[in-house]
Amino acid sequence: MTRYFFDLKNGDGQTRDDLGLELHSRAAVMQEITRILVDVARDELPEGHGTEISVSVRSEEGKPISVASLTFRNRWLD
Repeated sequence: MTRYFFDLKNGDGQTRDDLGLELHSRAAVMQEITRILVDVARDELPEGHGTEISVSVRSEEGKPISVASLTFRNRWLD
């Protein structure tokens, strides 16, 4: 198993993950990225007209290995 760190950037600023999670595969890393993005979006989307949320993943050695983002925009047409 390898420990991965998931740093979050959202409307509240940047949050660095100092604990990390031990995961078996890239598929497990992707599942965790998706879980984080969906959970944060669920909390933030009702608050405004748009938001961008991103998760950066680091390996145990501190090397960046993935960046994922979710963007939501709303524009009223009336």
